[in-house]
Amino acid sequence: MDDNDEQQELAGLHFDNRFTRSLPADSESIKHPRQVYEACYSRVHPTIVSQPSLIIHSSEVANTLGLSDRLCKSDAFSEIFSGNRLLPGMDPHATCYGGHQFGNWAGQLGDGRAINLGELMNHDNEHWMLQLKGSGPTPYSRTADGLAVLRSSVREFLCSEAMYHLGVPTTRALSLVLTGEMVMRDMFYDGRAALEPGAIVCRTAPSFTRFGSFQIFASRDDPTTLKKLLDHTIINDFPHLGKPDKQVYLQWFREVCQSTAELMVHWMRVGFVHGVMNTDNMSVLGLTIDYGPYGWLEGYDPDWTPNTTDREMHRYAYGQQPNIAGWNLARLGEAILPLIDNISALQEALNSYPQSYKQMSQQMMADKLGLLSFNPETDKTLFDELENMLTISETDMTIFYRKLANIDINIDIKKSNINNLIEPLLDAYYQPSTLTENTRQQISNWLRSYILRLQNDGLSNSERRKKMNRINPKYVLRNYLSQVAIDKAEEGDYSEIHRLHALLKQPYDEQPEFDAYAAKRPDWARDRAGCSMLSCSS
Repeated sequence: MDDNDEQQELAGLHFDNRFTRSLPADSESIKHPRQVYEACYSRVHPTIVSQPSLIIHSSEVANTLGLSDRLCKSDAFSEIFSGNRLLPGMDPHATCYGGHQFGNWAGQLGDGRAINLGELMNHDNEHWMLQLKGSGPTPYSRTADGLAVLRSSVREFLCSEAMYHLGVPTTRALSLVLTGEMVMRDMFYDGRAALEPGAIVCRTAPSFTRFGSFQIFASRDDPTTLKKLLDHTIINDFPHLGKPDKQVYLQWFREVCQSTAELMVHWMRVGFVHGVMNTDNMSVLGLTIDYGPYGWLEGYDPDWTPNTTDREMHRYAYGQQPNIAGWNLARLGEAILPLIDNISALQEALNSYPQSYKQMSQQMMADKLGLLSFNPETDKTLFDELENMLTISETDMTIFYRKLANIDINIDIKKSNINNLIEPLLDAYYQPSTLTENTRQQISNWLRSYILRLQNDGLSNSERRKKMNRINPKYVLRNYLSQVAIDKAEEGDYSEIHRLHALLKQPYDEQPEFDAYAAKRPDWARDRAGCSMLSCSS
């Protein structure tokens, strides 16, 4: 790509910064950490880095934004998406928000290591906020440096794109850029700080507005700014609701409850554990946001959390996520109550969350099991017995559901012995040779009930397998896979990042050449840092 083509393409990009144009700004222009009042954002420029170089970009995201692959591979792209160069029309800023962290009100938080470059309007007239994570300090950085390291940035880039292809609502990742700087991090907060390579992810979404974006103004008794933010959000992100008023605020809240329920169903479907479901990490658009100490269920355990900070409480464990989402929605409801002034109507809207989640979750489980629909007379017991069965021996969740599709429903369940019934599932168990006779009996009893239920539906084996394999992925971003890619990247080899990125674009396809990536977690990864537990350190 010659310089003229490059300049022409860059000149054609259009930024329409509705957020900064419409909402009140911080009156100060200095970066030092401080409390910011009556403002939704602070203008701040990214920190210049010494040697930006592109590791990987998403061609799909680039295409959505109207960026060519040729431009993405240019030096200019690395300069722009490291924060070294601003384009005309960009309006870099960090947003102000608060939040409950691990159930406790934390006050002002804000974009401490993220800087929004501006809202790019693409060829379909869609607005996409471009945000650099790890681009230096802002007024919201508190005691931190605002930077990010390679290991956390690799995980953010890969997981946001993997989640998208799994069909889970999420922010997207455009690029991962190495900065050329070394960043000091104490990975497990145990006094063993070390220098790590610095990196920046450019992530994008229609909006990064969070539950905590509204909480901060309610906590400060600032209904004026609260109303401005909510009106802006409805007008720009929920225009179908109409002109903002008290009734529309209620409709908006109900819609946020609905999209949050849908998000939780997706997380539970694929075995994703966010790890840090603070209210400042919850998107009002129902997107997965802020990939920090996340993980994937491998041995099925509803009480598992990947977050070292949550090791004692297990507040954000896999099985707790739907309840925590409801708790977080209640905090959002409290924040907007001053604008609605009708607590019973707000409570009624909030009550739609558990109702929606229950209904969608039941259908999701029916889909995972290849059933035509949820039958309350039989299926609740079937589901409950399945969860109990998955916990009695260490069972890989992803592999279990994928192998379950291979069960032959035409067998004579009265004549089939235990070994024949469970043989198709053995790959899902971490220690199949140690399954006790009682355990094998419990598994086979459930399988008999399951096969009988399937026979009542009347689907053929092939029809059911196709149905199940469309919702149960073969490939997920297991933590150890990310760690292998990180280890190689820290030695300058980025091939595994590219390989995982390509593989995870088709997580439901067989892709036999990648079978090794669908295997159970190896023993060496069971307790290794980055493969089992992670911290919020970035």
